[in-house]
Amino acid sequence: MSIKVRDSDREIVEILMRDARTPYTRIAEMLGVTEAAVRRRVRRLEEAGVIRRYTIDVDPKKIGYEVEAIIGLDVEPERIIDALDELKAMREVVRLYAASGDHVIIAECWLRTSDDLRAFVKRLESMKGVKRVCPAIVLERIK
Repeated sequence: MSIKVRDSDREIVEILMRDARTPYTRIAEMLGVTEAAVRRRVRRLEEAGVIRRYTIDVDPKKIGYEVEAIIGLDVEPERIIDALDELKAMREVVRLYAASGDHVIIAECWLRTSDDLRAFVKRLESMKGVKRVCPAIVLERIK
């Protein structure tokens, strides 16, 4: 389903991206519309696939993951799909992207210790078709 996205739709999405638990009544106040109008717009955005799901933002350190890493992987072209499937199944991988640029795959990973990161990188390096693994430890989330 394709819909014409209005400026008010974008504002609703931006509000929900900041806090998915924002009550519709609060959104309505912010936009100067009725709560029923917000409810209709959100339902329409969900049905059109603009809003795919609601989720939470977790601080990994507060649940025992001391190492947050962004890992770029260079993979032989014929092995990219297999590598993505294998990475999707790994508990350490919390976000996964197929990309262009320096690396064809980028994974955000949470690990308990630097030793766990070292072992995980070795595991990635041993995957079929992986040519290079480039980990970067996240020092601080800014946005």
